[in-house]
Amino acid sequence: MIYFVGIGAAIGSILRYLITVDIKKYSKTAWPTATLFINLLGAFLLGVLYGLNIAKAQYVIIGVGLIGGFTTFSTMNTEIIGLSESGKIKYAWLYAMISYFIGILLALVGILTGQLI
Repeated sequence: MIYFVGIGAAIGSILRYLITVDIKKYSKTAWPTATLFINLLGAFLLGVLYGLNIAKAQYVIIGVGLIGGFTTFSTMNTEIIGLSESGKIKYAWLYAMISYFIGILLALVGILTGQLI
């Protein structure tokens, strides 16, 4: 199973990269739009998986592998520090608050969605 987790993580990372490149083509702002979108989408999708109550092996491969490779907690925190260091303290706090609070909310909405499916 560990190989499937690795394959899922590789696919998730590639998807994250492609989406980031695409979003950065259209977003000319210093705001970390791509990472925010990816992490919020990942929170929702992980919530859906949890709500679906799928088999543990499937959850590990898709949730830990694919979605874990897709989302990026480390990049988000680096971007928060970067915003702070560049004097954009309000943006750093706003980004952190949106990422954490809306991420938790979307995970809960995802769980409810998964339970309804």
